[in-house]
Amino acid sequence: MGLLGTRARSGAKAVAAGLLALFWLGSASAQAQQPTPEDLRLVPDSAAQIKLSFAPLVKQVAPAVVNVYASRKVVQRQQVSPFFDDPFFRRFFGQPNGGFGQPRERVESSLGSGVIISADGTVITNHHVIKGADEVRVALNDRREFDADIVLMDEQTDLAVLKIREGGPFEHVEFADADLLEVGDIVLAIGNPFGVGQTVTQGIVSALARTQVGVTDYQFFIQTDAAINPGNSGGALIDMTGKLVGINTAIFSRSGGSNGIGFAIPAHMARYVARAADQGGKVQRPWLGATVQLVGAEIAEALSLDRPKGVLVTAVFDGSPAHEADLRVSDLVVAIDGKEVIDPNAFGYRFATKMIGESAEFTVLRSGREETVSISLQPAPETIPRDTRELLEFSPFEGATVMNLSPAVAQELGLDGLPEGVIIAEVRRGGQADRVGLRPGDIVRGINNQAISSTRMLETITKTPPRIWRLDIERDGKVSQIVLR
Repeated sequence: MGLLGTRARSGAKAVAAGLLALFWLGSASAQAQQPTPEDLRLVPDSAAQIKLSFAPLVKQVAPAVVNVYASRKVVQRQQVSPFFDDPFFRRFFGQPNGGFGQPRERVESSLGSGVIISADGTVITNHHVIKGADEVRVALNDRREFDADIVLMDEQTDLAVLKIREGGPFEHVEFADADLLEVGDIVLAIGNPFGVGQTVTQGIVSALARTQVGVTDYQFFIQTDAAINPGNSGGALIDMTGKLVGINTAIFSRSGGSNGIGFAIPAHMARYVARAADQGGKVQRPWLGATVQLVGAEIAEALSLDRPKGVLVTAVFDGSPAHEADLRVSDLVVAIDGKEVIDPNAFGYRFATKMIGESAEFTVLRSGREETVSISLQPAPETIPRDTRELLEFSPFEGATVMNLSPAVAQELGLDGLPEGVIIAEVRRGGQADRVGLRPGDIVRGINNQAISSTRMLETITKTPPRIWRLDIERDGKVSQIVLR
């Protein structure tokens, strides 16, 4: 109550009334009775009312928020000479182990948080918390610890699903409808910051549909000023009914600590990944078969819109669900299943959270009239086998993992359009491909004026290297030539 002592009397009444309203929502009677307008205008007039707090809500939810401990074994070798880190040197001198000494094994560990979402011990957390883990354990707030299995990992959404191996039934939280959130709503963040133990912080929803965060492929975050710090990743963001509205994921910080700008993945995406885990352990996203672009002020003016909104369809591919549904170039998509679409990131989020086998209703503006287009939700086809290969022969591609492109591969890698050819999926650090400057996402268009059509063809060429390499590499839609001797 120190806050009230620093305000003028009139300000104190307003703050106290606001606190009473907040505490009412956090009390055990919230579900049975809602406060009346008269209640919201009351000032606490007794010790009992002043002691009202979020404690009942925290007691309800805290048992379902866990600490996640992930560990992995890493093999390291002591380097004998820095010269043997160069593949050219190793090629001519043939040093065993690449010039490294005997391998030594050590264990790396990471710490984060997670949320139990069902009584059987299903836990949802962030992908980056358990990435590369060999073993995962979860600890409840009552200090019990359990081994957990990784059921699903989805790097594109930065979400993962775990399953506690034994015990139960477990306390769990239900998903909320994150679309009902409004800026200014009160939320609690629960997690394990800096490994100090379960911690609860309180704040408000600062913004919705943040799309410039850059930590996942699907940019549509809840922003909150509830303190979120390292270790909170994967923890719960809950509303005043005790339901899960988001998974705490990232912060904006120059110091590494909380600056009051935290981001959470909305419950809709978390529920979508959890359902995928229940239905086979693989995330299958619907394929549209069309490309869209942002509607800026100039396009909005050309379309006679009162403000920029929606996304403009720029291409529709033959045989795709968009083509079959008669979605057309220059259609303006303004909503999906009645939910407003404001930019390509919001469009991608709304469409990606739809389940395969269902349909989505697009509200489009076409020739000045509003129409509805029903899109069948189908997985992206793998029209040509990806034939993944790691290139090991000494060449500019040594250390690169390549795949044949198809709609399925393009969708997995977040590529627009309907590209064909061979794409670099991974580049091993320290390999020759890394030294040359090749990157994941590069498309190999040609070698020495010969078009590359498959991973098999590329591997064959690397086994009979020419004296001079002329590589045609497409990156970000532009083709550049690299010449190596």
